[in-house]
Amino acid sequence: MIAVVGHADLTAQTLKLLEAELGDRLKRLAQPGSLVLVRAGQGLPVVAGRAARSAGLPRVVVLPSQGSVPALLPGPDRAAAGELLFLANHVRLMSYDPADRDACVSADERLASSSSQRLAVWDGSPSRDQDATADVIAHARGQGIATATLWVPGYAHRSTLPCPGESS
Repeated sequence: MIAVVGHADLTAQTLKLLEAELGDRLKRLAQPGSLVLVRAGQGLPVVAGRAARSAGLPRVVVLPSQGSVPALLPGPDRAAAGELLFLANHVRLMSYDPADRDACVSADERLASSSSQRLAVWDGSPSRDQDATADVIAHARGQGIATATLWVPGYAHRSTLPCPGESS
């Protein structure tokens, strides 16, 4: 499996630019039987799902759960999850609170542990505020999981990152 993670504060223009590049990179990383794994949410996960579909790779979407039922996602992530479920070949439930930053980081770390590869959309910056991309990458590398990064000139962050549950 190839887990896709990265900055949650990418601009709409960056997400648009990213889709084709991400599809190309996923094709290069893919091995026979590879699946692309994303945690449900707006922004990068949706673009990764679209890119994986364009690359002809099966998609696995991870939804938060409370017990054995899906948990309610914050508003902006709820609409994105709908598209991701449409794009998904498989859905996996994982117990975590989607409104809690630390729980989301822990969920991403568990995804890394269950994946043979990780593709991170990351500019090399340290973790801050709601964005813990650097921490998740450090965890994956510490576990010996191959981690490729993707960041090209022209990609940009929004000036502020909404807290879970806030719209962007």
